Amino acid sequence: MPILRIALAQINVTVGDLAGNCARVLDGILRAKAWQADLVVFPELTLTGYPPEDLLLKPKFIEDNLNTLKHLRGATHGIITLVGFVDASGAGKLFNAAAVLANGRHVATYHKRFLPNYGVFDEKRYFLPGDRAVVLRLPQGSRIGVTICEDLWEELPCQDLAKAGCNLVVNLSASPYHAGKLKERERLFATRARANRMSLAYCNLVGGQDELVFDGASLILDGRGRVMAQGLQFQDELVLADLALNPTARRKIDRRAAIVSVDHEPRSHPCLPPVRRAALTPLEEIYEALVLGLSDYVRKNGFETVVLGLSGGIDSSLTACLAVDALGKDHVVGILMPSRFSSQETQGDARTLAQALEIRCETISIEPSFSTYLQTLNPYFANRERDVTEQNIQARIRGTILMALSNKFGWLVLTTGNKSEMATGYCTLYGDMAGGFAVIKDVPKTVVYQLARFRNQRGPGSPIPERVFQRPPTAELAPGQTDQDTLPPYELLDPILKAYVEEDKSFRAIVTHNRFDPKTVKQVIQMVDRTEYKRRQGPPGIKITPKAFGKDRRMPITNRYQES
Repeated sequence: MPILRIALAQINVTVGDLAGNCARVLDGILRAKAWQADLVVFPELTLTGYPPEDLLLKPKFIEDNLNTLKHLRGATHGIITLVGFVDASGAGKLFNAAAVLANGRHVATYHKRFLPNYGVFDEKRYFLPGDRAVVLRLPQGSRIGVTICEDLWEELPCQDLAKAGCNLVVNLSASPYHAGKLKERERLFATRARANRMSLAYCNLVGGQDELVFDGASLILDGRGRVMAQGLQFQDELVLADLALNPTARRKIDRRAAIVSVDHEPRSHPCLPPVRRAALTPLEEIYEALVLGLSDYVRKNGFETVVLGLSGGIDSSLTACLAVDALGKDHVVGILMPSRFSSQETQGDARTLAQALEIRCETISIEPSFSTYLQTLNPYFANRERDVTEQNIQARIRGTILMALSNKFGWLVLTTGNKSEMATGYCTLYGDMAGGFAVIKDVPKTVVYQLARFRNQRGPGSPIPERVFQRPPTAELAPGQTDQDTLPPYELLDPILKAYVEEDKSFRAIVTHNRFDPKTVKQVIQMVDRTEYKRRQGPPGIKITPKAFGKDRRMPITNRYQES
């Protein structure tokens, strides 16, 4: 029975870095050769990075990507290599493609057949779909089918490859992370393997790209859907397995299928044992996604140090912990910006956090600036009571200070707003929304607390003071202020937001199925709908839920629709 050693190179590439991505592929090929692999598979659009977006509209970028692919051919003697790239076919026709390289030649090309165009995906904007299957035929009888990402989520490609006599399907993927997606993939891929009685090898991308995080966790399954090897989440890795490929009955092959003979005889070597990794806990998974997304955003955009405002609250505390874990304590600066409304308790908790994390911490009072603003505006605000206007002035002074430090020292400003605040507009344009990256933008407030507890329990030590967990959330922009003066309790707010924003449920469905108070649900929906203009002007942040604000959810700013 033929034994094929397969290597999945889940690597961290950068969009547009053709030379750097090529170097990572060459390194992956060498590592796979060192393990005497017969086949090495790389992620979807390996050379360009994913998603390349409107770089695909630049003809020179497409040309450079094709020339980069040529540099890889000489490294493929003795190993079959599948690498993602952008193929072009006259008159601007582009394809999301996989190149099959072997023995120093480019022997075949597969074009992705199913192009996702939902959520964060816009592939139909750029690519045309492929129209045929590609099957690699090895001398000892193995037949390997090639697919790309979405092809595996659809039934038809695997069915076609099974009819073509394939006993292994490989999948080059760039599947973005959200909480719980790993189990969803495992269930689906096991179903595909069992239904078609074929082994399956799924190679996923790793790394952060703007608001997306790719979690790796590549999989190799046998024809019974059993895991033979599994990659780590959020880490570069070469995932290896030996597959015994049982010959399958060869049926009549669809005339559109391309059968490509590849001259490669699998080597003889002791079989590798199956490798099944223990899954991360749900909170650990989210935390690691945030760390990787932040680290890559900072590193890939050329920054070295980040700066954030430390308020003594739970959001800034968690963001500071994430920053230290992503970048190291020497690359994080915390700024305390107290006003007349800042309590000694919150300032003390902020300093305690900074000391525990061993980060640089500076104090810049906003009181002189705030007093000047009030004096300057007094003639115009005469006979009017103080309201949210004066609160927003404080937030904007703080935003200005952080951005000034960013300009002067080249630091990236991290904002600290969470999804609950962004959803309801409980945030200030050009104030606490001012910055370069919103780390916890897609994390609901209740999950912020859970992640903060997780970070304290993980250690070392417990950097976030216990008082931060016990104190009612407050922006401290007015005397005695708490978040619940404006918002419903977060334990009630977050489930309503999930139903409305992530699940697109109607007002009636939310009230009926969840038994929430109609008045509260209506209030929350109105807050979400009327603050789209704010979210559109905020910085990008890391997606960790099935539907994040931004590419996932694209609502018009000018919008008069209201449910009756």
